[in-house]
Amino acid sequence: MGTSLPFYRPLAPEDATEIDKTGRRILERVGIRVRDSTFLDTLKTAGAQVDYDNQRVRFGADWLAEVVGRAPSRFILYSRDGQNDLHLGEGKVYFTNGGRVFRILDVEKNRYRYTMLRHVARTAALVHHLEHIRFYIIACQAHALKAQTYHLNDFYHAFDHTTKHVMGGCDDLEGAEQMWQVANFIAGGGDRLREKPFVSVITNPISPLTIDGNTLNVLNFCTTHGIPVTCAPAPMAGATSPATLAGTLSQMHAEALAGVAITQVLAPGAKVLYGAVPTTMDLRKMEFTMGSVEMAMMNACAVQLAKLYNLPIYASGGVTEAKRPDIQAGFEKAFSSLMVAMAGADCLHLAAGMLDSANSISYEQYVMDNEIMGMVQRILSGIKVNEDTLGFDVIEKVGPGGNYVTEDHTVEHMMDEFFYPKLSVRCNFDVWEEQGQPDMFSRAKDVVQKILEESKKGLLDTGLVLEIEKAFPGIQNA
Repeated sequence: MGTSLPFYRPLAPEDATEIDKTGRRILERVGIRVRDSTFLDTLKTAGAQVDYDNQRVRFGADWLAEVVGRAPSRFILYSRDGQNDLHLGEGKVYFTNGGRVFRILDVEKNRYRYTMLRHVARTAALVHHLEHIRFYIIACQAHALKAQTYHLNDFYHAFDHTTKHVMGGCDDLEGAEQMWQVANFIAGGGDRLREKPFVSVITNPISPLTIDGNTLNVLNFCTTHGIPVTCAPAPMAGATSPATLAGTLSQMHAEALAGVAITQVLAPGAKVLYGAVPTTMDLRKMEFTMGSVEMAMMNACAVQLAKLYNLPIYASGGVTEAKRPDIQAGFEKAFSSLMVAMAGADCLHLAAGMLDSANSISYEQYVMDNEIMGMVQRILSGIKVNEDTLGFDVIEKVGPGGNYVTEDHTVEHMMDEFFYPKLSVRCNFDVWEEQGQPDMFSRAKDVVQKILEESKKGLLDTGLVLEIEKAFPGIQNA
């Protein structure tokens, strides 16, 4: 494909600068509440301004610039097989799913079920086989698991069903340790895992302007062990941030920069993504609305803000309020995926499988979203222009009134110039009727069935699985 087109810029440069100034002003004058005395001491020693009485940390402008400047502008999120490494900070856009939902759509019975450990394994298998979903985020809550073995099991079964990069949230330090221990075992040692970490961790500050001890402990453990992280604020406009989009972006920017700065205090040079999950509410009804066009706009704006600091970004898109894989889901997902991708987000999460304001998932939606991602990637790749593609020679050869179908030039370019959807209906009416009147959903169901049938057995070597089960007795069968 050709070189990407200029990315979408929702903010005028001067407006992005004003939001950045306001975000830094928030950090300097209002500050962040840090709910942990140990980390207050750490930040004070590092040069931040600490108010112990109010648990408030303020970030001076020069100090903030120096600390954030330690963060790498480029790094790789590794896959285990080396076939799906993610080169962040190089202008590429990588789509992924979202995580920690509580329900899954059972399409056969047309109702929702609570998610279990098997759904972690199956969604990982789907992502492994769907080419445009480039890494896997732990998709759902395994309701049948005890809290003390939750992270051990979900990360292990993710690793067993995909060799793509795995990302997930950790509720506390114990969960982060479990993640690291099982990843370390699979990698063959801590040095190998540190060299090519195939796992990363999501943390979240609490909007407005608060970071708790659990989040800080997870950040500290991961950054000092070489595990990439993001600290992604999720302010809701009109609820946990100002109702204005510019105000929400200013607060989110302050929270995101604080997260980056803290990681660099804990471990200078740590691999960190600027995190952004700004959301909205329907303030007429007080309903959470992740599928709103304004959420997509704000996430596209967040890309511009991150790039002011040359930071790779973990942004959000492809979300819908729809409760089923329907027309609403299609247009809400397509608009936001395209908008945030064209802004140039390095990682675009929530973009696969999500329904119901990112509270639920559907296997079939994973497959349909993969098709949307393929179309978006084709748009990003642009049009290749060179002597061969301009086609003068073949135009001269065919001449007026001719036909290009059988020309070598056509055969040579027919596969690399066009995106060929696998689910869309592209046949004439008679053929469509003969095929049983398929649609995208019915074809997606067939793809799901095929992938899950082929993925009943995990990907890890049998001998390694036995060793892991012996070393980690808390692991349960999915």
